Amino acid sequence: MSLEVPTATVVVNPTAGRGKAGRALPKVLRELLLGMPGVSLRVHQATSYDEARLRCIDAVESARPGSYGGRRDSLIVMGGDGMMHLGLNAAGGTTVPIGVVPAGTGNDFARGVGVPTNPVAAARVVAAGATVRMDLMQVEGRLAGGASRRYVGSVVSTGYDALVNRRANALSMPLGSIAYAYAALAELAGFEPLRYRLVLDRVPRRQTAMLVGVANSGIFGGGMRIAPSYSITDGLLDVTIIHPVSRATLLRLLPAMFDGSFVRDPAVERVKVQRVEIDGDDLYGMADGEALGPVPLTCSAQADALTVYVP
Repeated sequence: MSLEVPTATVVVNPTAGRGKAGRALPKVLRELLLGMPGVSLRVHQATSYDEARLRCIDAVESARPGSYGGRRDSLIVMGGDGMMHLGLNAAGGTTVPIGVVPAGTGNDFARGVGVPTNPVAAARVVAAGATVRMDLMQVEGRLAGGASRRYVGSVVSTGYDALVNRRANALSMPLGSIAYAYAALAELAGFEPLRYRLVLDRVPRRQTAMLVGVANSGIFGGGMRIAPSYSITDGLLDVTIIHPVSRATLLRLLPAMFDGSFVRDPAVERVKVQRVEIDGDDLYGMADGEALGPVPLTCSAQADALTVYVP
């Protein structure tokens, strides 16, 4: 009988959520140790984004094939959506399961896959061991950090929503979960519809729009449901287009994004596709709460691309 044991590598950003991750880490580790007896737990508290990225990659590359004691070697990421983004890019396209323990301000990827936003409850999900094989979005272009290709778990934003995301990320004030709402109001004052050049499954179109959101899992902005009918296992992307409306109408639609009811407005168009090409004037992409890069961007659905622990 093999004496080898499975290894779970935890990579955490302790500063996420204004220190929430670091404060919750002892309870999370206790939950994992109690819930996964016989599993070797390795913990790395990353001191930088680059270190976290390399730790995630190393955990996936060193994971052994096969099962040990009924579990596989795995990667567990703890922090905000930036940490989730690093984890899914490390594990995407492999069979290494990823556990997500949200401890940031938005936690949108966790919401999108149905994982509790409480870190201890999320650790229980990982310990329980149930997984699903889900889709990812692959984005190609001149991406931030010099990459040409990257996986996205949640939403690619390029319009008003992207401008709001960038402003919220740049805030020096520690506004926490209200940062997006503050930035949305500030950005609205001078916003005008944007010019898009799109190709939706090889069908080109030119149009103006307030935003074009491309979703894998359809939650962004701290809980906004930009694509309420999304599925993480259908092999398709959900494209949401808000056609030109007044600033007052856009302001009215924003709160309705939290429950998805905004899609009933006649200005909202929804399309399911496998591939989207996005170009236009002065557009910049954001994804999973992070800078993605300038247009043109090509987004494609990658079915069956990631194994994630779920309830």
